[in-house]
Amino acid sequence: MQTGDYTVHIVDDEEAVRKSLAFMLTMNGFAVRVHETASSFLQFAPSIRNGILVTDLRMPDMTGVELIRRLTLTRAKIPAVVITGHGDVPMAVEAMKAGAVDFIEKPFEDIIIIEAIRRAAGQIPDKPLDVDSTTEVLTRLESLSDRERQVLAAVVAGLPNKSIAYDLDISPRTVEVHRANVMAKMKARSLPQLVRMAIAVGFSWQ
Repeated sequence: MQTGDYTVHIVDDEEAVRKSLAFMLTMNGFAVRVHETASSFLQFAPSIRNGILVTDLRMPDMTGVELIRRLTLTRAKIPAVVITGHGDVPMAVEAMKAGAVDFIEKPFEDIIIIEAIRRAAGQIPDKPLDVDSTTEVLTRLESLSDRERQVLAAVVAGLPNKSIAYDLDISPRTVEVHRANVMAKMKARSLPQLVRMAIAVGFSWQ
């Protein structure tokens, strides 16, 4: 789907964020519409055709996770990209489990969110979100050592390296080594991609 074939709907309670993101996307050729609250967007959602949602996770009227869940209940076919702070990674994972296509950690470069929006535009209903097949991801998982699987579970759950080191009784430096090995073996270029893989194959980190 070409950039001009869909509209990006930005939902964020901070006016400065809405305006800056809308300006950047407009300058890059996207059609954009902004919404001050999740509630106002929900009222508008049933009429949306060929739309993509970009929403912050933490908003006063409802969280990004709640917004995505309500969209699912209304059967609105609107792929969602969520924006999150570093401490909100577990919440972002919940959003992806609820149906979000991707999550972007603040601060982010323009190209990162542009690529996420383009991935959302190419989402095929009822198909895996990653180009990697389930079989390929499972094969990569099997190549991980027990310790690397423990680190993967902790990383996907959003735990920082220091907490992982404490829980596993190893040094933070050792956690960094295991984390790098996990990213390499899973062929993940980013944390969001790693999370998408884990969700796609039902990997449990609880």
